Amino acid sequence: MKTPKIRRLTLASLLLLATGSSLAGGSALSVRERALIREVDRNYPEQLALLEQIVNQNSETMNFDGVTAVGAPFLDGLKALGFETRWQDLRASANRAGHVIAIRTGHTGKRLLLIGHIDTVHPKTSPFNRFVRDGERARGPGTDDMKNGDAVILYALKALNAGGLLKDRNITVILTGDEEMTAADTALTRGAMISAAQAADVVLSFESGEPGVIVTSRRGYTSWRLEVGGKQAHSGSIFTPSVGAGAIFETARILNGFYEQVRGDPKLTFNAGTIAGGTEAAFDSNSNSGTLFGKENVVPKTTIVVGEIRAISAAQDARTRSKMESIVAAHLPGTQAQIHFQSDFAAMEEKPGNLALQRQYSDISVALGQGPLRPNDPVTRGAGDISFVANIVPEALDGLGGAGEGAHSTDEWVDLTSFRIATQRAAILIARLTASR
Repeated sequence: MKTPKIRRLTLASLLLLATGSSLAGGSALSVRERALIREVDRNYPEQLALLEQIVNQNSETMNFDGVTAVGAPFLDGLKALGFETRWQDLRASANRAGHVIAIRTGHTGKRLLLIGHIDTVHPKTSPFNRFVRDGERARGPGTDDMKNGDAVILYALKALNAGGLLKDRNITVILTGDEEMTAADTALTRGAMISAAQAADVVLSFESGEPGVIVTSRRGYTSWRLEVGGKQAHSGSIFTPSVGAGAIFETARILNGFYEQVRGDPKLTFNAGTIAGGTEAAFDSNSNSGTLFGKENVVPKTTIVVGEIRAISAAQDARTRSKMESIVAAHLPGTQAQIHFQSDFAAMEEKPGNLALQRQYSDISVALGQGPLRPNDPVTRGAGDISFVANIVPEALDGLGGAGEGAHSTDEWVDLTSFRIATQRAAILIARLTASR
């Protein structure tokens, strides 16, 4: 994830939902669906043990052995359910650990792609490194983002398999190992996911959920780099025709122009995250670090700024880039500047199929006595893997994991009641989507 997700959590109502009361509104559930709920509940201790196991295994993106170790129980578990499984090793080709890929082919119902990620942001050296349970809350690295969602996928499928509901179904599961720090060559690292989406009807992503909400849209993520040049000279000559304004004043003009002229488009945000300027300046985006040298009595020659754009659609992203480019082009005397953009994640745009799927998922929540689920505000979600595939398929949803808070921090936790509920909902949704048409 590029940023932690923003949530407004009210979990009190979730904590009141015990297994015995979860079927209070269950008149719309079939006999088979009630059996799925019982199977999810029966497997819950085992599912919780898996969550503890994978949270205790560090899997920071660049800890290749750790990411591979977290993938292993999913490869084994999905193989036992009849999936053809493989580990897509990316160490040599992309400097990343790799992905879990599991496929079941069939002809019944809709073709599904289920996605998650098994890497986290927490380094091996972090003291925040263990699963700790306190009642119905579990803390630990990846509990919220998003190892609980990975376990939801596996145990929803286990419940379906016990009821004979995986037979002749077409389901692909991909758990990526570099979502938190995606490799530059996304054609390689997301190629299998994109191919699977092109052959799917529905994509379901199991990033952590929010009470009362399901994710039908997410903003995209575009990074930018501004490079500004001026004429190095004695500061006593600044603003003269032969010297001009210098790189830092030109940079200030550009950034103020962004603030005054680009800000305000609904749902759009942009940020200047780092700036370095002086006689000499350099910034390495891979290490997020740089160097600079300058003196107060020298007109600065170089400035570098790096930042990002979060837009709700490709059109908004293009419109924003165009405005920024026009501001950059209006140089102060004696300066020059260029801005470069890189599209890291496309927006998951809200479309009718997503909303139809949201209503179906909300109906399941109501049938389980858990209340309706409304579409999310895209501003509350960061970029994620579903951005690579959501606009390929007719229907897509995200946020199907359990609800928690504190992603990308040492306060990360998941509500375990919502974790079980998410597995119940997922099992019924997959069953309905893959039923005979």
